[in-house]
Parts: sequence; structure tokens; C-alpha cells
Amino acid sequence: MTSFDSSPQLNAWRTLLALAVVFVMLATTGWTAVRDHKGESSPLEAARSAWERGSIGGHALPDPDGPAARLGHFFASLDEGQRDRLARRYPLAVGNMNGAPVDLRYRANRIALAQARKVERQRMRDKRLSPLGQQEAERRMKRFGVMMRPSRHVLAFDPMGTGRMAEVFGDLDTARRVSVVVPGVDTTVLTFERTFRKYSAPVGMAKALYREERAVDPRARTAVIAWADYTTPVGIGVDAATAMRAESGAVRLDSLVRALPGRSPVALYCHSYGSVVCGVAARTLPDRVTDITVAGSPGMRAEKASQLGTGAHVWAARDSGDWIQDVPHLEVGGLGHGADPVSGGFGARVLSAAGAAGHTGYFEPGTQSLRNFAEIGTGTYRDVRCASGDGACRKGLFGGAAARRA
Repeated sequence: MTSFDSSPQLNAWRTLLALAVVFVMLATTGWTAVRDHKGESSPLEAARSAWERGSIGGHALPDPDGPAARLGHFFASLDEGQRDRLARRYPLAVGNMNGAPVDLRYRANRIALAQARKVERQRMRDKRLSPLGQQEAERRMKRFGVMMRPSRHVLAFDPMGTGRMAEVFGDLDTARRVSVVVPGVDTTVLTFERTFRKYSAPVGMAKALYREERAVDPRARTAVIAWADYTTPVGIGVDAATAMRAESGAVRLDSLVRALPGRSPVALYCHSYGSVVCGVAARTLPDRVTDITVAGSPGMRAEKASQLGTGAHVWAARDSGDWIQDVPHLEVGGLGHGADPVSGGFGARVLSAAGAAGHTGYFEPGTQSLRNFAEIGTGTYRDVRCASGDGACRKGLFGGAAARRA
């Protein structure tokens, strides 16, 4: 008689139970529930609809979803006054339009942030909201006020729901190298920047990386984007254990990279669930993406780096105290994200993360992980330190174009 304990069905249930336990555990480490906005209309979609009905100089406006190059040619055909009028009439549409000039997007998003700030100020006094709802409205109002300052360069902004945002550090138009920080779960407009534990938030990560890149090579002209322009998983729902959010995020990430000005190389830094986004996006990303670095990764939806379908170098880092190592690195029925990127069998270039101290410390100043990220971002591969203590992660980097594949 076959033992029930060894049945494939029981083994499958045990695997699913292990995943469930892990995700409940993750809920106690900061995966907080956020208010549901189902059924609400989107200000961004309303702005895009208005754009589609609009015109300038007697001509209809182009498809806002058209190729970035085509939209770029359209804006280039306008004079400064016409571009300014479009930014003021359709700030959310222009501010989120791939192909629009970078400076025009910054200007449009300041207007959109000011409008959103007024909405939140009204919500603060809305007696239909609970005290907690009014407090959240106040926090959003203050955050939008900070982000609309002239010193901030907001490349994308959507106030809908928990919100989406992207900010640039450096000059995108003149940068010879661009780095993009892709964060993980529970990233909202309210967690986009933090006063405490600031290097665990996208703005702190990007600022630290930008400073470190300049320290590594003071002559390097770099720009860093804190990119939280996708809807991240929240709470303990199944979207945190699946690729649902990653798939939509991957499309948006690909669109961002393709719309960046110039032809400068791009490096991605993908933290936690952000590495799932980068793993899903890898196959379609343009060749200008030269490096994909994951930190604290639950997996990249692949069993081997070679299956990602990219010619970029694939790097991976994990601190020895990072709880993500306890997440089952497998995929069962759509749950889980595949093999461990720092495992020997995956085939990534494994970086030292000395000093990172846990899951959210990879961008802390003084850590080897941040130093390595900056070396990669400036193309200074010879100075990258490997987790193995030797030069294994740098092998093949200096042998020509064929060596670019990880």
C-alpha cells in the first residue's frame, strides 16, 4: 500500500502551504494593506481622453500611446509657447507621455502635482472620510507639495489610488550613462521618499546611487531615475506571490527605457519584487540596457539567467541576514518566482553585499553593495567585488561583445 505521506498531492500541498506561510510572514515585515480604489475614475485617463479630443494650431494632437520617436518629432515641431500651452492644458497627459521632452514633462508634472495637492486639501476637510482617511489626505497633500518644488524633477506622476511616481537625479539629456532603480512591494506616493530609513525608499536609493557614481568617477556624466511608475503589490494578496503586477510593470519599464533621450547605456537596479519586474521585462528590453542588477530577489521568473533572453550582464546580490533567503525559490501553479538568482546554478554574476545588513540596506552609504552598484553604473567593472572573494563575477567582461551575455 502506498504511503499517503509520499503522495505527489501531499507534496504539492506542502509546497503551497510553505508559500502561504512565507507570505503571511512577509505581511508582518511591512506589507501593509492600502485602501481600495476600485470603481474610481482615473485623473490620468481623463487627461488622456481630453488630449485625444484636443488640437493645436488647427491640427489634431497625436495618439498619446504612439511611438516615443513619433511623439518626439511632434513636440519638436512646436514652438516653446505651444509646448507650454499643452503642458498647462493637459499636465497629467504630457507629464506621463513617453516622447515628450524631459524638461516639459517636469514642468507639466509640477502643474499636475499642484492640482492633486488642491484635491487632497479638500479631502482633508471631507466629513465623509474617516479620521484616518483625512490624515492620509493630509500626508498626500504634504508629499505633493514637496514634490512640486522646482528642485525636484518628476518624470512621471499618477495620483490615482496609492499613486505612481518617477523622479530624476542628474541631467537625462546629457547623461552618458543612466541608472534606473526599480523598487518592490508597498511602494506608493507616500513611501516614495522617507525621512527615517530613507535608503529603503526609491528616492533615498536613487540619491545614494547618484552620489556614489559621482564618487566612483567624478568625470562621469550620469543620471539616476527613482522609478516607481508601476502598481506594486500590497497587503498579503496573491499578486505579491505571482507575476501579475510584474507583467504590467514590465511593459511600463520597457516603455520608459525606449523613450529615454539619447543612446546612453542603461543599468537597472531591481530590489525585492522589483527584480520580478526586471526578470519579466528582460526579454523585450532594448539593447541599450547593458546591466540588470537584482538585490534581495525572490526570483526573476526564470530558472537560469540564460532563460531571461537578454544580452545584458545579469548581476545578483543578497546580504547574509536578508530574510528573502527563506522564501521558497520555486514556482508552483503561478505562485513563487523561480530560482534563487544568487545560487550557483542560476548563472548570475554574484556581487558582494557586505554591510547591507538585511533586506532594505543595499543602498546604504558605506556598503559594498552600493559601491558595486556604482561601479556597474559607471562601467567600472574591473573594480566590482564579487561575493566569492575572487574575480569570478567579472569573468568574461573584457572579451568583447560576446561577453556581455551573463
